[in-house]
Amino acid sequence: MEDYRFAGRTAVLTGAASGIGEQLAYGLAERGSSLVLVDRDAEGLARVADTVRSSVKVETHVVDLADRAAVAALGEELAPKPVRLLINNAGVALGGRFRELTLDEFEWVMDINFRAPVVLTHALLPALTEEPGGHLVNVSSLYGLIGPAGQSAYSSSKFAIRGFSEVLRHELVETGTGVTQVHPGGIRTNVARSARLGSGVDPVEAAQHQAAFAKLLSYPPEKAAAEILDGVEKRRTRVLIAASARIPDVLARVLPGSYGPVLDRLTALLAR
Repeated sequence: MEDYRFAGRTAVLTGAASGIGEQLAYGLAERGSSLVLVDRDAEGLARVADTVRSSVKVETHVVDLADRAAVAALGEELAPKPVRLLINNAGVALGGRFRELTLDEFEWVMDINFRAPVVLTHALLPALTEEPGGHLVNVSSLYGLIGPAGQSAYSSSKFAIRGFSEVLRHELVETGTGVTQVHPGGIRTNVARSARLGSGVDPVEAAQHQAAFAKLLSYPPEKAAAEILDGVEKRRTRVLIAASARIPDVLARVLPGSYGPVLDRLTALLAR
């Protein structure tokens, strides 16, 4: 498959108002892509759009991806556009063991992290595959490689998007459409810092855990975005970002049934 060509093509990007998504928007604009930016943060989305508007065509859609009707409507609105690149980047986190979460809380994560990408991909697939050269990016996570305790909803959603991506990669190869699944490690964004807690989680214990985990969030989002776009250009099937993703990936392969204790010790060491 030939390298992906950004210039003059339309890219749809979710979660564009901050973090990796914001940096992806800037990187796509630098590469000459017209932008369709989606986020629930209207103020942040407008700021990003204003930053790139002088160099590329840009439109914005303020949508809460947890709203199933709104996501379906967005898909219908975007379907006629000549989209050549879809980046399902938006995501939320929810801390807590499975018994500490309500089903509504669990479904909230699944709706945003998995269901919304599925709906948007389904709506835009005809445009992506209309002719060879389109590309799909699904952002999974470090927790789409491993499943530690306390990440039942988040890890479930990220393993789901990983499996969805792998299936589509095999199904779409005959159309000349590329698929990249991304597994970021400890990126310095607000996703982890703004994570919700399950209604049954002890807030004191959670605060201690979040303080320790925050020390691991050191990788610059602009560097992560550049690696993703480089992966798209080269049609890479997987992009693992930072050692905090690559090391657990190796552990899960070498010790698939017993990586937990090793990972716990490594995390405690790095969080000092």
